[in-house]
Formats: sequence, structure tokens, C-alpha cells
Amino acid sequence: MQDHIREHIGDAITLKDLSEAANYSESHSLRIFKELTGSTPFEYIRRYRLTHGAKRLTGGNIRIADVASSAAFDTHEGFTRAFSKEFGLSPEAYKSAPVPLKFFIPYSVLIRHLVYNREDKEMEKKEKQTVFTYVIERPERKLIMKRGVRAKEYFGYCEEAGCDVWGILESIKGTTYEPAGFWLPEKLIRKGTSQYVLGVEVPSGYKGAVPDGFEMIDLDACRLMVFQGEPYDDSDFDQAIKDIWDAIDKFDPSFRGFEWADADAPRFQYMPVGGRGYIEARPIRPLKK
Repeated sequence: MQDHIREHIGDAITLKDLSEAANYSESHSLRIFKELTGSTPFEYIRRYRLTHGAKRLTGGNIRIADVASSAAFDTHEGFTRAFSKEFGLSPEAYKSAPVPLKFFIPYSVLIRHLVYNREDKEMEKKEKQTVFTYVIERPERKLIMKRGVRAKEYFGYCEEAGCDVWGILESIKGTTYEPAGFWLPEKLIRKGTSQYVLGVEVPSGYKGAVPDGFEMIDLDACRLMVFQGEPYDDSDFDQAIKDIWDAIDKFDPSFRGFEWADADAPRFQYMPVGGRGYIEARPIRPLKK
């Protein structure tokens, strides 16, 4: 049902369409959708469309009426009312002065099921994927982030801070890179807060808004070794991450003239997206001669 909604978000979607996609009765489809996502299909679709519309509003000279139509709203007025209720400001106000919003991120029930219901046993042995490595340089910059409490990885962080942090980060304008999960070095961890955070990097001269509950810190210029795996099926995301972690653990940066520099800068991971392969980066510094 989630796949059908994603593929037809600009079309009319009925409960009959979803029940046929799921091969269940309409009443059963409605019940399990609400049980597994926390909202009815129509609440879910409305929020998905409003976020899609909000993203389009900042994409240049576009009429709000056209955005409303592409989001499957019959009228400009109906879209404005729904947008204002969802985000707390009108589409006109957001278009003229974008501020961080709480975008709706439709997390996959399948992925959540695979994470929380997998058995504690070694994964099925699969052919190892090819891992590509390359070096990037990051200038001085800032990180807008939300701290957790004790989290050392993504799912623990979500339990502490909430997974909707992604949606807020995606709404921030003027970022230099996409939102990511960061393992902070000790020097950037405040007492009583987590090593793992979600955040997004912005230029050192960033003057935009920082969302409530978030903070902005300075990051020094650094080099990072990037590890990127092959494209994978989204249901195999945990194996794709494990393969990259194994590759990082075994990789010796000295043959490239570097050493690990975990105390200098955050290590980061981008959101796993099967079509591009899993991406993670670890800080490095040149070997002393």
C-alpha cells in the first residue's frame, strides 16, 4: 500500500485501490494500515501530498494553484487550509520566506519490520559487494543538529529524539549537503548527550533559521575517506551497511598516505538508498613524514 501511494501520489487514490494493491479486503486494509503506520491511509496521503507541495513551493517561480493541483487538491483554498493546518503558516508565506518545517517522511513498514523482527543470528551469506573508496575535502562549515541522550546508532537515536528529525532537516534551505547521521568526536559531545546525532551541514556564513530544539555548531575543515557500496534491494539494507562496516574495519588508509582521524571530525552516514548504494565517510589526516 505504501508503494502504491508513492507511485500514484499525484493521482486520486481510493481505499479500493489500496485494498487491491494489498490483496486484502477494504476493511482489513484500513485496519492494518492504521495499526502499522499510526495513521489512516487518507491522513497519510494528505501529509505526503502537503510535504510534496511544500518542496515544490521553493523551487522557483511556480503558482500556488499549480502546486495545489499537482498535490491532488481540487482548489487553491482547500490546499491553503490544509497546508496552514499542517505546517502553521500559509503556502504564500512559506513561498516568500521558507523556514524549517516538519516535513512528513513516509518510513517504510517493511524496513521497520526487518529491523525489529530479525533474529539474532548471522545473516545469510551472500556474495560480497564491490566497495568504492574516494577522498573528499570539506571546508570550515557548520552543522545544524539535534542531540539525543545516549544513542550510538540510528535506531537508538530515533527512540530518543524521534525519526521525524529527518523531515525537519530536509526542509532547511541553504544546506551544502543532504541530511545525514553523524558520530560526533568526543570534543563535540556535550555531557549527558549522545554520540550519534542527525544533522545537516551548512556554509560557515549561514544566517538562516535553526529549528526549535536544534543547535548549530562549527566544524573544522577536514578530509574524509568515503565508502560507497553497490546498489542493493531496499530490503537488504542491513546487509549493505554491514558490508561497508566490514570494509571500513579492514581498510588500511596508510597505502593512500593517510591515517584515521576520528578525533578530528564527525564520521557520517547518508540515509540508505538502495538505488545508489550505501554511503559512509570516516575522517582521515595525512601521515606524518
